[in-house]
Amino acid sequence: MAYLGRKGPKTFQDLSGASSRRTALRGLAALAVAAPLLAACSKRQAIHGQAVPAGATVLALGDSITFGTGAAAEASYPSVLAGLTGWRIVNAGVPGHTSAQALERTAALLAEHQPALVLLGIGGNDFLRRMDESATRANIERIVQLCKDSGAQVLLIAIPRPTLAARVTGSLDDHPMYGEIAERLRLPLHRQGWSEVLANEALRSDAIHANAAGYAAFAQGLLATLRATHLLKP
Repeated sequence: MAYLGRKGPKTFQDLSGASSRRTALRGLAALAVAAPLLAACSKRQAIHGQAVPAGATVLALGDSITFGTGAAAEASYPSVLAGLTGWRIVNAGVPGHTSAQALERTAALLAEHQPALVLLGIGGNDFLRRMDESATRANIERIVQLCKDSGAQVLLIAIPRPTLAARVTGSLDDHPMYGEIAERLRLPLHRQGWSEVLANEALRSDAIHANAAGYAAFAQGLLATLRATHLLKP
């Protein structure tokens, strides 16, 4: 079979070859567009840990929202989470503590309890007192390194960033520092946990602390993250 064009006859094989070349070129163009997107997606792949068995010691390190201010001790998120996981969770939350103060007591806590996992949520008081964010970042990263050096895994818990918009609208978002630290240090991260709880008036005891229902809601959300990151078996 032949196709008659202005430049003379072309065979079926000629047309087939031209079509194949056009298809190949379109495929290459699509790959060129998709490659950066695929690379970006690969960088955002979930970071997983090793499953922590029931009965293991877990350290919850933080400030007043870890301690459970605004509710009874048994309603704190570490207490609720212990019941959900079967872990022995040590509540190392100290109201008012900054990242620097948490860092000061980290080594002693690790030596005393030898945890398999540290749930690290600190920085809120740094933000409220408008401390230098680079110092807060350095303190958190140093805590992570101490935990890793002790053999403990770390799950980083994001803390909301206080903003004018948050005061006006009541909505909260995580401080981007936590996502950056988790990405750089390859840590599993619990996102939007406190941001969602503390943005809900029904789950708060005051402007910056949860109530019993809020701590229970946070523990349930954290439980889902622990399972998704393989730190807890389904």
